[in-house]
Amino acid sequence: MAHITPPAPTSPIELEPHQVLLRPLVTEKGVHRATRNNQYAFQIHRDATKLDVKKAVETLFNVKVEKVRTQTRKGKTRRYRFRAGRTADWKKAIVKLGEDHRIDFF
Repeated sequence: MAHITPPAPTSPIELEPHQVLLRPLVTEKGVHRATRNNQYAFQIHRDATKLDVKKAVETLFNVKVEKVRTQTRKGKTRRYRFRAGRTADWKKAIVKLGEDHRIDFF
């Protein structure tokens, strides 16, 4: 019996490149990754897929993307005076670029 692979999951909505990448995550760890491993972190739209992120970074920054890793980050519980609340869940992408490509945020 032949094994049939299901189609790749697609995002429910079509996002433009500037809608996929919400902001770069410029942190101490991120700067270290950028200088040593040529990897950059972005906060991305929660419905964006790895393929969406790859296309967005390649079109917006004119670079070649080798690999994309994504994480869904859970929101934290926060207190303000006597009320307890929660920050929103968000999604993060770590993008590895080709050897001769760089992105300058500074």
